[in-house]
Amino acid sequence: MSEPSPITVPQGIPEIEAASHTPERSDPEVLIITGMSGAGRTRAAGVLEDLDWFVVDNLPPMMIVPLVDLMTKAGSSVERLAVVVDVRGREYFSELAQALDHLRSSGVSYRILFLDATDEVLVRRFESVRRPHPLQGDGRILDGIGTERRMLASIAERADVVVDTSGLSVHDLAKEVRDAVAGGSVDSLRINVLAFGFKYGLPLDADHVADVRFLANPYWITELRHLTGQDDAVRDYVLARPGALEFVERYVAALEPVLAGYLAEEKRYATIAVGCTGGKHRSVAIAGEIAARLQAAGHRVTVNARDLGKE
Repeated sequence: MSEPSPITVPQGIPEIEAASHTPERSDPEVLIITGMSGAGRTRAAGVLEDLDWFVVDNLPPMMIVPLVDLMTKAGSSVERLAVVVDVRGREYFSELAQALDHLRSSGVSYRILFLDATDEVLVRRFESVRRPHPLQGDGRILDGIGTERRMLASIAERADVVVDTSGLSVHDLAKEVRDAVAGGSVDSLRINVLAFGFKYGLPLDADHVADVRFLANPYWITELRHLTGQDDAVRDYVLARPGALEFVERYVAALEPVLAGYLAEEKRYATIAVGCTGGKHRSVAIAGEIAARLQAAGHRVTVNARDLGKE
């Protein structure tokens, strides 16, 4: 006589699972970027990438619906999708209206950002880069612009936001896009604080370089020599040196107007390099302290030690 199968699932678990609710994803944001060639679509896409949007350029309209389906599936980390769709898609562009209607009928909300400029400005921009308009064929640039305006007329009427870039600089355009898409909110600056050793060369991508070789070197203390600035003993020693904390405080204060200016000028990334002789003790400890203070000021900060392990 066979024995009964053992109970492998405790009683009550199915009831608990049935009563629990899977956390719901917030509604995804979908933005369609379109408009006249030469009006700034590439720049607008770059601004959105800096704001952590998932951006796809020159996507055939028929692919919009499958892409949105992917981002709405469980496990997807994409919550903000921007798709650049324009006449570069040639015959496929005519399917844009159908794709948008499908999204709307499926309950997916979206916005359309339409970029435009005067014919005169568009001609000047194409001539400055010495490239033909994608629709001019054997004709003139103006012929291509006219054809494109006719093709985009119905989409322009459906646009939620229309930005005329005729008199805008690249910085002005970036601000207009942020105002239209993010309500004017400005993302924090992304800062990488990099510790390095001067003996291995200056970091090529450094925006600012601080030299902390004026501090006493823990290398000459036997108990600290084989540790690094990531160890509490070395960090405490370095920060206790005369002038160390005063330097950090004044250096961070001096950086604040510079970092604010970077944001105003659309520079979203900055590398602050902190160097000592070997990049093992002083620079690592000071870089960590600078990073902590910048982070406390609201910046997005990462810390790296380029030359650890080279000795």
